[in-house]
Amino acid sequence: MIYKNFSKKSGIRKEIVGSLKHPLQPASGHLFGRLLLSLLLGWLLLLSHQPAQARTLLELNTHAQPVALLDWGDYWIDSSGRFTAPQVALTAAIPWQPTHADAKYPVTGGDSLWIRFSVPPAPDTERWYLEVPYPAIDRASLYTLDGAGQWIEQRAGDKVAVGKWPVPHRHPLLPIALSAAVPTQYLLQLENGHAFRLPLQFISEGRLSHSEQRVSLILGIFFGLTGLAAFISALGAISLRDPAYGFFALCVTLTALTQATITGIGGLHLWPLWPWWNSLSTTILPLLAASVTLLFISAVVALPERSRRLHRLMLGEAGMGVLVAFAMALIPAASRLAIFVPVLLVLKLSGLLLIGWAWRRGDRFAPWLMLAYLPVTLGSGWALAYLAGLAPHGFLTEHGMQLGVALHLPVVMVVLMLRSQQRRENIRRIQGLDRVDPTTGLINGHVFIERLVRMMARCGRLRHQSAVMLIDLVNTEQIQRDFGRKAAEELPLRVAERLLSTAREIDSAARLSEHRFGMLVEGPFSAQDAATLGPRIVARCLMPYQNLHVECVAQVHVAYAIVPYQSANAQDLLLQLEDRLNAVPDNSRRAVFMLGDNASTFWRPDPAQRTA
Repeated sequence: MIYKNFSKKSGIRKEIVGSLKHPLQPASGHLFGRLLLSLLLGWLLLLSHQPAQARTLLELNTHAQPVALLDWGDYWIDSSGRFTAPQVALTAAIPWQPTHADAKYPVTGGDSLWIRFSVPPAPDTERWYLEVPYPAIDRASLYTLDGAGQWIEQRAGDKVAVGKWPVPHRHPLLPIALSAAVPTQYLLQLENGHAFRLPLQFISEGRLSHSEQRVSLILGIFFGLTGLAAFISALGAISLRDPAYGFFALCVTLTALTQATITGIGGLHLWPLWPWWNSLSTTILPLLAASVTLLFISAVVALPERSRRLHRLMLGEAGMGVLVAFAMALIPAASRLAIFVPVLLVLKLSGLLLIGWAWRRGDRFAPWLMLAYLPVTLGSGWALAYLAGLAPHGFLTEHGMQLGVALHLPVVMVVLMLRSQQRRENIRRIQGLDRVDPTTGLINGHVFIERLVRMMARCGRLRHQSAVMLIDLVNTEQIQRDFGRKAAEELPLRVAERLLSTAREIDSAARLSEHRFGMLVEGPFSAQDAATLGPRIVARCLMPYQNLHVECVAQVHVAYAIVPYQSANAQDLLLQLEDRLNAVPDNSRRAVFMLGDNASTFWRPDPAQRTA
């Protein structure tokens, strides 16, 4: 009751009791004021004696794991970094504060974060661990008070070789001893070069095994994919002599090593006895990967050919990233993050801007590269947001970057394959310029003479006949006057198309000059076949063309000879055919001429065939 907290000598108790017993009894003004004052004092007394809000109790429940520490522990930051576990346990003046979920502890180099907690009595049938899911932490020491009153230390972190941890693992995993009778007290000391967020949690041995199987599956798929991509890219760089493949192989390798050090796989399997490198690799490898990525993007979008000045700028940025990466070994741990994050953001942003620059200038692969780097950018951005305290700890924090890279690799590999195919086609075209007419795709005059020589030799050896034809386009000036310059320039391409549709697979069509074409018709071939082939070519060229005016057609003159021809060689035969075409008058109605027969063999185009 309220009145029990007051002195019996005061008359307040009696008045309150009396007023409560007789609520309808009239009271004087003094009594009413005293009553209000008594109620106010009682309310204040209740507030002063109200118990504090209960904190969350730690319960090692095997059905709800991992069990988070939440606000069950207390923390204190030792700015001197000199306190030991016995001193922390015996110092009563330490201003302990309750821990809470997703807390960001503002520690720097030289500070020590102390967390005290007690594990309540629990069945000791299963082994439990305190999990510190932060592979890059410098030091994590768990102190246990034994029966003799001594604090026993278990140490893990980057300052200790992973092979010497209590439980070699991807991140610090410290066994805790349970008692079924009494609570067990612990002190946890954490040291790191910069502020960090640490979701401390407890996990049983059975649940740890199940969790590690899932993580091993994810990491196995990731590293298998990156290894395959790096191997194929290295083979492509050697076989195709393409620097883009080489840069991508190096980029994928560095990215895989970066994820290995971030997830703790590197310290567990690759360098378990190098604690100094386990600490530095978290800042050096990402910068090297971002620098090589910038060089890879420059090679894919052909930046040296597009802009020498911008290419030199990208080389300078990549070189800066490499220098900063190696300078991390000389920079104090407390200052690394302040330099690492801005440089990494500049390199990644420069790569995206470079892709956008190439996209605006018509690069066909730039949109696909932008799509490929989008999940990687989101994954790395989420990780940086977690470091800055803007994103919670979860699946995306641990595996978001791996998921982004897994989506990124197939797209980039397809882009590289398409780029290599286009590059080979361009090289083939460049190498074939001395043998192929670049406008029409037909063979040129040099190759035409070579094939004519071989055809004449085959005719003599196999004792059969073939034919050689020269075709002149004679109405380009008229087409230009009637239908414009564009139609006149397009007309030779149309003639080349019609010659290819007329020729067989074993025949050869060539462009000998701007308005002159040639055709080799492989035998056995008779004079009667040649007499019908010439008019067929003329009629084919006189047919209307798609997307052109019906009157915009090609008029050609054809001169041909049967091979072998009077023991003439290839050069002499072509000169005679040229002379025969040059001798045709402008107003001639004949279109087909056979060499050696100026009177009997001729053909005049029928106007009805122009619209056939």
